[in-house]
Amino acid sequence: MAGVLVTGASGFVGSALLERLKAESFPCLGAVRRQALSLSDSVVVGDVGPDTLWDAALVGRHVVVHAAARVHVMQDSAVDSLAEFRRVNVEGTLNLARQSVVAGVKRFIFISSIKVNGEGTLHGSPFTAEDLPHPIEPYGISKSEAEEQLRRLAEETGMEVVIIRPPLVYGPGVKANFLSMMRWLYKGIPLPLGAINNRRSLVALDNLVDLIVTCIDHPAAANQTFLAGDGEDLSTTELLRRMGAALGRPARLIPVPPALLSAGATMLGKRAVSQRLLGSLQVDISKTRTLLGWTPPVSVDEALRKTAAHFLAQQRT
Repeated sequence: MAGVLVTGASGFVGSALLERLKAESFPCLGAVRRQALSLSDSVVVGDVGPDTLWDAALVGRHVVVHAAARVHVMQDSAVDSLAEFRRVNVEGTLNLARQSVVAGVKRFIFISSIKVNGEGTLHGSPFTAEDLPHPIEPYGISKSEAEEQLRRLAEETGMEVVIIRPPLVYGPGVKANFLSMMRWLYKGIPLPLGAINNRRSLVALDNLVDLIVTCIDHPAAANQTFLAGDGEDLSTTELLRRMGAALGRPARLIPVPPALLSAGATMLGKRAVSQRLLGSLQVDISKTRTLLGWTPPVSVDEALRKTAAHFLAQQRT
């Protein structure tokens, strides 16, 4: 069984992946920025960047799952945002990949982002794994550049590279906008989002982890790019209603016309927020299904129930 290194092992995706690998008796090691008392079988590597030393983490590893990254943030304080994203997500990734080659790693799995494809789709025209990249924001640009460099390194060295692009990932312990949405629903706050007819693809944490594990040793995954998803697209309105049901707090939604919401958001300087709430972003996972024989093991409603149960437990502590 392949020895696996998971970077970003204390993060949302990395920690769940490490837990799954341990449950399946994979010889695995988690790389973290600083020592976490609750995380056993880990090695401290510090910040990910062009000068990070990975020697200790790579000993005996045949597969690297690189989940560590400088992630997309709503309000970036960096003076040169793109340069900082590139330092971590491009230079840091290539530094790890090159050291992986030297250490004899056979397969490098890169957790990228659907933002490599772009920020949104036309209704009924989902992104595919074969689309030309069209990143717009610094985070997506850095991920796209890292993918390109990894493919080049694979051609030069023979190390297999697998790229996975997830859309928004949700599950127990989710943060950011998804957590805010649950808080609104839990408090019964009326929301003017009762008439949104967009379509957005999401991926449950359990489904993404299952796909990553599949890619660890599947022969057909070598040097391929896959899109991740739950296989069911939801409108913002439907997501709110189904999340509310999972929380036991029916969503209080007011049917305000999307055009009015968009105009108001633009006036308030919240156009990016309105795009995520009102616009569509669909992914086509047919290549993932066909080439790997993979099917998302967890349904949307089951994943929402697990997410809600964790959230409710946190409210009681």
